[in-house]
Amino acid sequence: MPPILLAVDKTYPKGLMWFRRDLRVDDNAALWRALRTCREVVCVFVFDKAILDSLPRADRRVEFIRESLVELDAELRALGGGLIVRHALAEDEIPELAHALDVQAVFANRDDEPAAIARDAKVFGALANAGITFHTAKDQVVFERDEVLTKVGQPYTVFTPYKRAWLAKLDDFFLKPYPSRGYAESLIAPPARYDAPVPALQDIGFEATNLSTLEIPTGAQGGATLFEDFFDRIDRYDAARNFPAVRGPSYLSVHLRFGTVSIRQLASVAHQLSLQGNAGAATWLSELIWRDFYFQILAHNPHLAEGKSFRPEYDKIIWHHGKHADMLFDAWCQGRTGYPLIDAAMAQINQSGYMHNRLRMVVASFLCKDLGLDWRRGEAYFALHLNDFELSSNNGGWQWASSSGCDAQPYFRIFNPVTQSERFDPEGKFIRRYLPQLASLSNKVIHAPWTASPVELEAAGLTLGEQYPKPIVDHAEARDRTLQRYGVVRKVATGH
Repeated sequence: MPPILLAVDKTYPKGLMWFRRDLRVDDNAALWRALRTCREVVCVFVFDKAILDSLPRADRRVEFIRESLVELDAELRALGGGLIVRHALAEDEIPELAHALDVQAVFANRDDEPAAIARDAKVFGALANAGITFHTAKDQVVFERDEVLTKVGQPYTVFTPYKRAWLAKLDDFFLKPYPSRGYAESLIAPPARYDAPVPALQDIGFEATNLSTLEIPTGAQGGATLFEDFFDRIDRYDAARNFPAVRGPSYLSVHLRFGTVSIRQLASVAHQLSLQGNAGAATWLSELIWRDFYFQILAHNPHLAEGKSFRPEYDKIIWHHGKHADMLFDAWCQGRTGYPLIDAAMAQINQSGYMHNRLRMVVASFLCKDLGLDWRRGEAYFALHLNDFELSSNNGGWQWASSSGCDAQPYFRIFNPVTQSERFDPEGKFIRRYLPQLASLSNKVIHAPWTASPVELEAAGLTLGEQYPKPIVDHAEARDRTLQRYGVVRKVATGH
């Protein structure tokens, strides 16, 4: 709930602020509440082994978090506090730390992913047994859970009416920032036994990545820098966002993921500009609303985290499996499909942990509807490699592409990877950036090298099957197979 500035009632002598996906001081709902209701506030972040132990030892997200924590710790110390950083099972560490610090309440911002809900339930129980209160606040989204419902009180499953209801409900009340700094006098430094610098990556079992060479800015300052850059070009977003070779997106998704920017701040700016007729801002606001939409879909359908289709009939699709399917999947992962836009997109995610949003749709469609592979395989690959991975948006995007989700792309609409390439990378700039072996091909044939003449291939120094693979499937044939595959399921589901 947005802040209502009243006389401060310090309910608790001491509280513990548990940072999670909200690595900033400004406009932090739980921190604001902790500072307003506690005479003293200690801050903590836990590198949760339940999450980290399954990750590769070189993971850009862990490095992003670590670098953001260094900034957060410095900022808290400048305000009179500091950050305790632990490497443990959060469900055990938080209750133990709360008891050791003799706090009366723990504060955190809500996380609606099923695993996080289960973790928080255990923390709540352990704290309750110790007589300690656990307060949570909304901070990741503008509207959560049951805040935007249909007239009959049901969650929306189609985006457009959800967006209309979202916008109708929106007013300044929901976008008002939480003035955390105004109550910073409650911050206290960590006790001596817990007072230590943020651990190095190697201290928690990880190693450095190429994050710094990619020049991905971290922390709240990095998020602010990116937002300032995007603000100067937001009016072009509606057109520029579709072209992967153009600086069109905001590049703020990883900052939204880890809370180094405030969703309220971003939505407020986008909303004000859209009211002024800024088409780019209106389109970007729609993207932020999509994020809220997928959050509430997951909150009401936690089974989606278990690999279930939103539309159960699509769980009956028979996907390719076996050695040949594994070979196709490996080619997709490594960017060796023979379709340049697909391969360049996969090179982008493999090298940087980022993929342009339009390309996410195209490569997902290609996996499911050209290769006939289960969307869950692609979802898991993105979950492992995307810097900005969020369960709700990743699952929603993959189910949209496979036609199994809410408000999904109809099964008979299948992206053609060549026409997508010709339309959104017409000069092949993106392809050349990630597939330099194709750089000498003309703009006409670079989207489909197998259509080049022998003379053109020779002039480019290219032999298909050597420097670059031949297509692993024929798109037209694959499309026919997909229509048949989905058509069978649809006939069974509808009875005709």
